[in-house]
Amino acid sequence: MRKVTNLIVGCGLSGVVLAERLASQKHEEVLIIDRRNHIGGNVYDYKDKETGITVHQYGPHVFHTNNKEVWDYLSNFTEWHRFMYRVKAVIDGIEVNIPFNLDSLHKVFPQSLANKLETKLLKKFGFNQKVPILQLRQSNDSDLEFLAQYIYEKVFLGYTIKQWGVKPEDLDASVSGRVPVYISRDDRYFQDRYQALPLNGYTAMIKNILNNPLIKVELNTDFASIRNNIEYDRLFFSGAIDEYFNYELGKLPYRSLDIMFKIHNCNYLQSGPQINYPENYDYTRSVEYKYYLDEKSDKTIVSYEYPYSYEEGKHERYYPIPDKANQDLYDRYVAKAKELKNVWFVGRLGDYKYYNMDQTVSRALELFKEI
Repeated sequence: MRKVTNLIVGCGLSGVVLAERLASQKHEEVLIIDRRNHIGGNVYDYKDKETGITVHQYGPHVFHTNNKEVWDYLSNFTEWHRFMYRVKAVIDGIEVNIPFNLDSLHKVFPQSLANKLETKLLKKFGFNQKVPILQLRQSNDSDLEFLAQYIYEKVFLGYTIKQWGVKPEDLDASVSGRVPVYISRDDRYFQDRYQALPLNGYTAMIKNILNNPLIKVELNTDFASIRNNIEYDRLFFSGAIDEYFNYELGKLPYRSLDIMFKIHNCNYLQSGPQINYPENYDYTRSVEYKYYLDEKSDKTIVSYEYPYSYEEGKHERYYPIPDKANQDLYDRYVAKAKELKNVWFVGRLGDYKYYNMDQTVSRALELFKEI
């Protein structure tokens, strides 16, 4: 029987931050296992050999946060490439800013109508405010209700059905609130104080976090294959909580992605790093990676994302689906988890929450403080 002090399942952000803290602050040995053949979880990236472009294998990751503790912590392990993310969507054949803002308004409507709507938005909500689309639909003003319905149909509805497989109103407000109408001319996708990408990529940053002789990483290793042959003082599980319990209470649903990468023989293909397609095509967005680190190449790489319902053995789990039934099932698993001794569940899959990267790191740092 193998014996370890700390066993961490999953080598994504949650796992590596916990490992680094346990090793550097408590001077304890840590074993991280991951069923994949690489470190980094879903933030894993790599240099494409043909083009020299850094590619995010599991879709685009742009770090953004207002949490100075998280920013300062990660800054110990990477230099940063400052980057303000700008996203566009094709609406009626026109590229407009996302979130839909005042500039978007003037691109899709005649000037007189756009001016009228802008005036009403400013009067009702004020400048520099973010208003969830579903809230805008309940504004009790015929013009604003018209605008809300337009945005709902043109921006939100088609994208949400493709991404989540349900209508927006069937999702938890935490998801619908992530796609607001922004009453501003700020065309950035995020407004956080800190916005950047690791200068040498996420994988390099993860390697630096793991650079401690007390941390050992074993890839291509599934927890199920070793759980009966290993003992530990503590277990941190960043895999799916329902999988840990062998789906005893039922399976928690997830959305997944099939990401197709294509090399194009041109300098740039798109007008920006990300273009969303709420109305056109079967994919939700196309992403051009050389924009992120401003890399130079006479070719470019673009990915196309096709959402699917997660099927075990076929896809990776990407997004928990937050609704009441799923939350109730998750809560039942949490009740079972409380019966365990020295076992903690973390990350998107362990907590069944739609975390951003900074929230993932913050959660791991806070959990370490509690130990």
